Amino acid sequence: MRSYPLYIIILLCLLILIIDVVTFYWLLSITQLIPFSFLKILIYIFFWLFTIGLISSIIFLKVNLNAFNPHRKQLITSWLYGLVISSLIPKLIFIIFSTIISITNTFLSDAVSLIVVSFMGLFAGFLPFFIIVYSIFRALYRFKTHKVTIRFKKLENDLEGLKIVHISDLHLGSFNFRYHILDRAILTINELKPDFIFFTGDLVNNYAWELKGWSTVFKQLKATTGKFAVLGNHDYGDYSSWKSKKAKLTNQEILHYFYKKIDFKLLLNEADIVNFKNTNIAIVGVENWGLPPFKQYGDLQKALTNVPKGLFKILLSHDPSHWSKEVLEETDIALTLSGHTHGMQAGISIKSKKWSPIKYKYKHWAGLYKIKQQYLYVNRGLGWLGYPGRLGMRPEITCITLKKKII
Repeated sequence: MRSYPLYIIILLCLLILIIDVVTFYWLLSITQLIPFSFLKILIYIFFWLFTIGLISSIIFLKVNLNAFNPHRKQLITSWLYGLVISSLIPKLIFIIFSTIISITNTFLSDAVSLIVVSFMGLFAGFLPFFIIVYSIFRALYRFKTHKVTIRFKKLENDLEGLKIVHISDLHLGSFNFRYHILDRAILTINELKPDFIFFTGDLVNNYAWELKGWSTVFKQLKATTGKFAVLGNHDYGDYSSWKSKKAKLTNQEILHYFYKKIDFKLLLNEADIVNFKNTNIAIVGVENWGLPPFKQYGDLQKALTNVPKGLFKILLSHDPSHWSKEVLEETDIALTLSGHTHGMQAGISIKSKKWSPIKYKYKHWAGLYKIKQQYLYVNRGLGWLGYPGRLGMRPEITCITLKKKII
């Protein structure tokens, strides 16, 4: 909560209060059917205790958040996000639905209408509430494998059938050291028998201590040819306060060393030429490069130094906005892999159709994109950040197979 200005916190609290006052108006209509006065009073008391408790918690955390250790801070803020969303959205839908039905109703008397409309609004509000609860307690760890075939006109025969597993945005601090949660994801990846495993950043939320115990889990990942990774915007510790520059640097060094422990090669504005079935390909990796307010640590030209032209290139770059700004038409990179957006952890994804509010911020936000002969794939992320749920945007494992385009 400390990262948000005080006026934002005040506006949020006022919004909660206004929504709850209007909700309570419609709630009074529903409770007219309850014959027991003491039960009505209990409902009213519980309703307002919840409202006061939620607002008080938000203000308390704004004032005292730095008093908590970083681990507890992450847990508290994430679950408070979840509580606010699961409370506000259903109530807002309840209010909108009830108001619209009430205004447009011309068939029922005022007395009957008030009760009927309130019950219909209540149903409309409860439905999204249960959906949100499902997104938190079930969908959050329902890993989905997206199998994608990408066809290239100029693909060496030896690269035909090359299989890539692409994962991104683990945010390990959000798992709260529950290592078993990722067991099924690890098993799924290994069953795909990939030639390469690529991870495109945001291993942690902020701190290297989030990595404790995870090396045993990720050392189980198997790829026949190689495992590579790049850094995301959360991997630099830029969203935390540090006692000194040395403390921040040490945090970074521990994170870098973690990749060595799990046998991943971390690419820091560099490329690795890998031989695959007697054909060389370039695995290029840049540090995080994003549009403001995100920092631009990435240096693509440096990464491409000494990489021969005409060689098949795969770029790992955390932020998909990098593709349209520096990769397209500026390079001959055939395939770029990114993450970062999480698909906003909310949206609609049915077969080839997808939609999320994040599309209004990022032009390329989930799935496969093609411009001329260059491709971008944006992974929806395997972990989560902030809101502890996934609504319509399940955590993703991407399996990409390269094929030669049939002319």
